[in-house]
Amino acid sequence: MTVSLPRSALVTGVAGFVASHLAEALLDHGTQVTGLDRRSPETDAVAAANLTACLGRPGFTLARADLIDCELAPLLTTVDVVFNLAGIQGVRASWGARFPEYVASNIVATRRLAATCHQLGFPRLVVASSSSVYGSAGDRPVTEDGPTRPMSPYGVTKLAGEQLSLAYGSLPQPATTVVALRYFTVYGPRQRPDMLIQRAPQAALGGEELLVYGDGTQRRDFTFVGDVVRASLLAAGVPGPAEVLNVAGGNSVSVTEVLATIAELTGRPVPTRSAPDQAGDIPGTWADTSRARTLLQWQPRTGLADGLAQQLDWLRCHQPGGHR
Repeated sequence: MTVSLPRSALVTGVAGFVASHLAEALLDHGTQVTGLDRRSPETDAVAAANLTACLGRPGFTLARADLIDCELAPLLTTVDVVFNLAGIQGVRASWGARFPEYVASNIVATRRLAATCHQLGFPRLVVASSSSVYGSAGDRPVTEDGPTRPMSPYGVTKLAGEQLSLAYGSLPQPATTVVALRYFTVYGPRQRPDMLIQRAPQAALGGEELLVYGDGTQRRDFTFVGDVVRASLLAAGVPGPAEVLNVAGGNSVSVTEVLATIAELTGRPVPTRSAPDQAGDIPGTWADTSRARTLLQWQPRTGLADGLAQQLDWLRCHQPGGHR
């Protein structure tokens, strides 16, 4: 499929891992990008690092605001597509005192954005959802029509935000069409520091023990960030009032296999220390991506070994003690 990119776009949560990569790709294709985030590069080191390639670039405007209470209409009147990647990530913290923040960011703010898009007759909203909406995949790939059984409060909030957005796209003669993309374990340069596939290379390069929850048999369908960005760009133009699509690498890999691949790439073993399974940890994820292949003419291009090699190169260049 030829990518027909918007002339202008709003990317929410732009200081985050995936959203910052998406903003860069849009700028590379000549799209005018307004990036919205409540974090400031001036006070938040992660936001500053993620937005290095965007800040000061022609065509990029950073709006410091929170979706929960900011004025949305002025932002929407100047763009053609909204990519909503704002929200709070992380399974474990969602069980605790921060759960109201998850509700506010992942449900209330998402619903507010979808409602405003509908009221203004905005044409297209692309929403970042999560594989966490499914729960465990079992022994076969999950399809978009399969059951959704989140195993964590985080997964519940992502499912609620996704479904609220799709509800607006399912209204009779909807003003706003909606595509929800269920991302599966995204990794790559600038990945969140709490994720296993970011901590494991650091452990191999630095020699510090990696805390591994469970026995290493947990499986994930890892997806390289470049493949996620490409699917997101294609979703801006796919026809249909309300669609949900899996975006995944299409291959479920165990934690043990990931650690072995990292050891092979670095020439160093990954020192590990075991800990019990944590609440909400899913035994396995595995996606059927047939719908994305059909509707978007998309398929993942980067295998795990190649993607990890790119992530390792980035770590060696950007992390202290990267050990070239």
